[in-house]
Amino acid sequence: MEAFYRTHKYLVTHLGTPVRRGLMDEVDWSQRLIGIKGCREIGKTTFLLSYAREYFAPDGRECLYVNLNNFIFTERTLTDFAGEFYAAGGKVLLIDQIFKYPNWSRELRYCYDHYTNLRIVFTGSSVMRIKEENHEVGDIVAPYYLRGFSFREYLNLKTGLDLQPFSFDMLMRDRHLIARDICDQVNPGEYFHDYLHHGFYPFFLEKRNYSENLLKMMNMTLEVDVLYIRQIEQRYLPKLRRLLYLISQNEPCTLNISQLSKDIGTSRATVMNYLKYLKDARMITLLYPRGEEFPQKPVYAYLYNPNLLHVMNRQTQDERTVNEAFFFNQLLKDNRVNAYDRHNSFLVNDRYLFRVSYPEARWKVSPDFYYAVDEVEPPLDEPNCIPLWMFGFLY
Repeated sequence: MEAFYRTHKYLVTHLGTPVRRGLMDEVDWSQRLIGIKGCREIGKTTFLLSYAREYFAPDGRECLYVNLNNFIFTERTLTDFAGEFYAAGGKVLLIDQIFKYPNWSRELRYCYDHYTNLRIVFTGSSVMRIKEENHEVGDIVAPYYLRGFSFREYLNLKTGLDLQPFSFDMLMRDRHLIARDICDQVNPGEYFHDYLHHGFYPFFLEKRNYSENLLKMMNMTLEVDVLYIRQIEQRYLPKLRRLLYLISQNEPCTLNISQLSKDIGTSRATVMNYLKYLKDARMITLLYPRGEEFPQKPVYAYLYNPNLLHVMNRQTQDERTVNEAFFFNQLLKDNRVNAYDRHNSFLVNDRYLFRVSYPEARWKVSPDFYYAVDEVEPPLDEPNCIPLWMFGFLY
């Protein structure tokens, strides 16, 4: 146990967190069992350690971070470890990489029932369906999702500013005032296209090749998270990778399930399951008509964020596709986004119709639509046009 306390103190003391994640204020930390989901390399470990540093002394005994990749957990049970920590006065146990630990949900339930003053916060893969597929904890866990950097967070990191998020309703109502306030402090256009290329995943801060690291992360997600959690045999991995590649080369991909099943050599039902796995892994997003969802067929598939599009299509990227992927991604938090028609139109919150358009396409502007345009400030003469970068301030 002492070795874990020493590791905890070292990690918290040497933690570099240039941007405080907005999720820190959204989590109800009074809950006794909290699950933080997120894709690989998104910063889940840093998030746990940031919580420990913000709320507890580094050398205290009330809070302890532990990574279940430690080989000691091949011999020692989680319930036994948590019991020892609890008996010594521990109050908050931070558990990383829980999905690789066998029977994790059963043991967490035991801890919840027997260590009644212990709070547990654990991290898991985005592929996990914590409430739906783990009946032992489904009724007691409070799940949250840690997203990649929003454009706002990226901009704050690059400039040292403390720009705050705003809701979608505030954007629609006060976009001119909000844009003026932000543009008085910084020119978002100077940073926006860099963000689309390499700003979503925190490891852009590291002195490594971003694209190569992103490719490594994508492959690890498929090889470990998806195959391990969904219990797919290794020999089917090439089909899963092929499907992701086909989607990336035709984005936004109009999903012809019969053709995709022929292209990867599997059944239509398997293609639909693979699409769900890729969506859960945050490799793609699926756009459905209003009122429809899985297992019905989506209208379009997009890569989850523009950074993925850049690394999958290094030679050429269609600017409109990149912008649409950004728009869709940033609206996913706290908003409902559906396909409106077959012309790349979005229905937001069952009320607002959007197209992601270029400024030079203004002559096609319809009064029935709002347009997310690649400009710095909202044009005063065209009230239905909103700068695309502003949707990066929704979290």
